[in-house]
Amino acid sequence: MRRVLERGQIEAGAERPPRIRLPDPARLFAARAARFRALAREGAIGSSIADYLHLMAALADAQHAALDAIEPSMLHLDEGSVDGGTRLPSVVGPYAPIFRDVLGLLVRALAVRGDLPRSTREALERLENASANALERYADALLARRDDQIDPATAPFVMAALQVPYAAAAAGLSPSDVESRIGAGEGCPACGTLPVASVVREDAISRGQRYLHCALCATEWHLVRITCSHCRSVQGLSYLSLDGGPDAIRAECCDRCKSYRKILYQETDADVDPVADDLASLTLDVLLADEGYHRASGHPLLWNGR
Repeated sequence: MRRVLERGQIEAGAERPPRIRLPDPARLFAARAARFRALAREGAIGSSIADYLHLMAALADAQHAALDAIEPSMLHLDEGSVDGGTRLPSVVGPYAPIFRDVLGLLVRALAVRGDLPRSTREALERLENASANALERYADALLARRDDQIDPATAPFVMAALQVPYAAAAAGLSPSDVESRIGAGEGCPACGTLPVASVVREDAISRGQRYLHCALCATEWHLVRITCSHCRSVQGLSYLSLDGGPDAIRAECCDRCKSYRKILYQETDADVDPVADDLASLTLDVLLADEGYHRASGHPLLWNGR
């Protein structure tokens, strides 16, 4: 018999779990590509958008391949702590050449595919023909969430190009420096981006602990379970899922701020990925909107142009 722990007891344990989990880029995108493909095959949550999930799998494959183009010298961080914010944007942000290089690699990798819909091919052509200044404006608008300046068709590819160097740079940070910024805001302590979802991990050192997952650099940071990841309320929370849907994904809904983020459980499915599983469960988003809840933050690979 497994005893269910109360909220305060979840944080106790013989070995203190890490508060920061830095990304492993060498595994991150390859595992995400495999997850996208698995979800597209599953019917239960992926059938209605299977083609898009397969496209995102190909994009994740291209992200993994693009890592080879990143030299450590391109991601050099000044020694010392991440001063009052982060040094990542100046190193790998929209004005860094590495972003444009990676975007070019992603666009070329996808453009050779023969199964692309016309709208996607046209979006890739716009990116391929865009000037450096235009690409910088696209990326800057995405990072600043200036939604009125965002092209929903090209945004997933621009964001994917940013994810590669951001994850590579975050992997080189010191966990202790990043940890000191937990709680400084709602966003990632490494790069400031809002989380896409949270994951209850089941590895030996983090078992049962919940981590928010950055939509940009893939850094994860600890948040006590049964806590709203948006307003930090510990009351009025409910956990909703689809009838007959996968047990590994639920929406943590807050009646105080009427927001939600999805929460994934590795205990139920060890292969869950915050970006892939959140995207594949759009039906849950539709039902939650009908119930009066709104997403606390958007998805990095799906933009509606609002």
